[in-house]
Amino acid sequence: MNSEQRETRARLSLPMARDTMIVGTLAVLALYAGSSFLIPLTIALLVNVLIIAVSDRFVAVTHAPVWIANLAGVIVVLAGLFMIMYVLGSQATQFVREINTFEDQFDNAVLKITGLVGNDVTKFIRDNLISIDLSMVARAALGSATSLLNQFLLISLYVAFLMAERLAFRNKIRLAAPSPEIGADLSTVMDAISVSLQRYIGVKSFISALTALISYGVFRVLGLEYAETWGVLTFALNFIPSIGSIIAVIFPALISLVQFDSIVPFLVIVFGCGTLQFFIGNFLDPAMLGRSLNMSTFLVILALTFWTTVWGIIGAFLSVPLTVCILIIFSHVPALRPVAILMSLDGSLGEDNGNRN
Repeated sequence: MNSEQRETRARLSLPMARDTMIVGTLAVLALYAGSSFLIPLTIALLVNVLIIAVSDRFVAVTHAPVWIANLAGVIVVLAGLFMIMYVLGSQATQFVREINTFEDQFDNAVLKITGLVGNDVTKFIRDNLISIDLSMVARAALGSATSLLNQFLLISLYVAFLMAERLAFRNKIRLAAPSPEIGADLSTVMDAISVSLQRYIGVKSFISALTALISYGVFRVLGLEYAETWGVLTFALNFIPSIGSIIAVIFPALISLVQFDSIVPFLVIVFGCGTLQFFIGNFLDPAMLGRSLNMSTFLVILALTFWTTVWGIIGAFLSVPLTVCILIIFSHVPALRPVAILMSLDGSLGEDNGNRN
């Protein structure tokens, strides 16, 4: 009897694995093919979560009516996003237009630091870094910001309608569920996702803003060109796990080599801003986020690679929030709970992911 049960389970598992692979493949293809529609919608959903977090905090502090708090949250968040996109968009064209004049200076600047390193590193610099097409790098890095600025109106419309249907949508989910139990489960999943995303986006925004302000102060003191752009990019790049903070230091450091005859500004940015990024990334960030996300470190890197491949640089910024949503959904589906355990940091999902501190 036991052998028959094992054979039955084996037969059942093969179709399940096949169907899972088919669904997964179709989902990836849909994400890639529908990126032009899904990216603004996803950004709008995350902005909506941030607005709700600001609105709830506003109510807790001022005890104002909910509609006033919602209006304040919309104004604060959308105004902040517009300022970020405007700075990037307005300086992107100027930066790309002038970067051709920097290429010869960049070649000479790279040679300044070859005397500080060994022969192997010098050979690597000469063979690789000097051959970099800075125009292509600049257009790839800043082109997404300009495109996002053009889509700001669409994102704002999505956010407005999401806020207008915030309470009605929850009621519609309950009414559309086949049973009250399923409706309660869906509400639990939505609450868990909302709490986790609010905590992540809120804390990450504060930490990124703090890092950007300090870095911007350093850039201004040094007299670095496009200091506003590098400050905004520092804020944005800190949302990319692991490599974002490194890129946020490398770009302004390279520009300082081009702009200044002395190597001192380069060293100040590398060691000063680099130390700041290291301290915040390894101490302040984990202390404030704690274990609320409970995501495997390997999963974070894997998610970064996957979403960057599917959605480009925007996918890199969205990789952690999107993976958090997937992890929470999997943890509430019995058939997918083992996958959620593998995705977690220590295998502990808890009864309610939204209540984890």
